[in-house]
Formats: sequence, C-alpha cells, structure tokens
Amino acid sequence: MNQENDHQEAIQLFRKSTPIFQALGDPYRQDIIMLLSEHDPLSVNEITERSTLSRPAISHHLKILREVGLVSVEQKGTTRFYSLQLEDGVTTLKMLLAKVEETCY
Repeated sequence: MNQENDHQEAIQLFRKSTPIFQALGDPYRQDIIMLLSEHDPLSVNEITERSTLSRPAISHHLKILREVGLVSVEQKGTTRFYSLQLEDGVTTLKMLLAKVEETCY
C-alpha cells in the first residue's frame, strides 16, 4: 500500500510540475528568466530592449511565466514591472525530484 501511495504522490507531483516544465521549455522564456535574475525588476519595454523579440512576444512569454508562478508583476503608475518569483516553482520541482528518487531508484 505504501508503494502505491508513493506512486500516486509522484504522479500528482508530475502533474503539478508539468506547467512549470512547459514554461521552462521555451528558450525565450529561459532568456527572460536569466535576464530577470540579473536585472529584476524590469518593464516589458526594458526586457524588449535586451531581446530580439517584439514587445507583444515578450508580453506573451511573461504572461505564461506569470500564470505558472515563476514571475510576479507590480504596477507602478502606468508601468508594470516583472520580477522573478521562483520559490514555489523550485520547491515543487525539488519535491518531484525527491519523490522520483525515492520511488523509482
């Protein structure tokens, strides 16, 4: 029974991690994460200036990162500033890795 519970927990963690993996799987989003790790917070315009992508494309990628909880946004006047918010996502991925290691090795 314990092994079945471990497998169920692993499956649940995989499902919870899937959106994070999907968001992290795009090279442009990886670039945005690395850019924010060096310069956060940044506006869409500031990110666009440091990228080869258009402003709408940057906004699209930021929306995806925000939806999975890897980026937060703060409104200051008419400008939205984006910052990394990796704690929850990293914690989920660490839990998944620990569960996979415990269950599958």
